[in-house]
Amino acid sequence: MTTIRVVVADDQELVRSGFAMILDAQPDIEVVAEAGDGAEAVEAVRRHAPDVALLDIRMPGTDGIEACRAISAGTGCRTVILTTFDTDAYVYEALHAGASGFLLKDVRRDDLVHAVRVVAAGDSLLAPSVARRLVEQYTAGGPRRTAPDPRLDVLTGRERETLLLLARGLSNAEIAAELVVSDHTVKTHVGNVLAKLGLRDRIQAVICAYETGLVAAGSPPPGGGEGPGPSPVSARN
Repeated sequence: MTTIRVVVADDQELVRSGFAMILDAQPDIEVVAEAGDGAEAVEAVRRHAPDVALLDIRMPGTDGIEACRAISAGTGCRTVILTTFDTDAYVYEALHAGASGFLLKDVRRDDLVHAVRVVAAGDSLLAPSVARRLVEQYTAGGPRRTAPDPRLDVLTGRERETLLLLARGLSNAEIAAELVVSDHTVKTHVGNVLAKLGLRDRIQAVICAYETGLVAAGSPPPGGGEGPGPSPVSARN
């Protein structure tokens, strides 16, 4: 069994220790270091080469965004951001900094463990409700596009449809059902979308869909409801 190596960074010692204790109790997860701020987190990642760094978004000195940017640019470690969600004004920046997932500070034990495993496997933690709340909150105030964004010109019609459904949080299987194609075909479309637009994963695809105006802030998800609770959406091609 492969062990997932994790660095936990939070300036609140009790929170940090609690997360570390939960993760260390898992047979397939090892917390290799704890950090009290972003600078310590970056140094710990460089020293221990973990698979995942769990970063509080608000820390003194070097915050979670700066740490995420440094870790994403200089290492192969994937990052999960801890946020209070409703009040943080930096989540959209964290998306651009390279975060692979987001968790609320009051995350349940099982969801914390699940998130670390999902991100370590190369996926992104992005549920439909999270996609809307994160991206719409930080793009709703931007200018409205009145013409198609030329960045999307490289996509075929079916690839645009795929990007639209990605932005609404659908899994490969759900996209396949929506477009009436095979899972393999969807996998190909997703890979083409990411490659043509120079995107790292589905989180960046969501950002792109909103920034280009393909999806308007406030657009309802398929079926018009809130959809299921947090569940991973694969970011691999």
